[in-house]
Amino acid sequence: MKSSVKMTSIRLDTKLADAAVKALGVKNRSEAVHTALHEVVALNRLKDLMTKHGGKLKFSAYGK
Repeated sequence: MKSSVKMTSIRLDTKLADAAVKALGVKNRSEAVHTALHEVVALNRLKDLMTKHGGKLKFSAYGK
């Protein structure tokens, strides 16, 4: 996936953003925002897959 980064200004709750930095283990607020956005998109894709394939997938134990 090609990355596109553009400068922008947004209003952030700085206490919340700083808490996200700690919770996500990133270096700064920008990384926290990027990581959080990636997670939201990934969770949405997972939700869509689960909705589409719910109850249709079969899993077997490792090595069986």
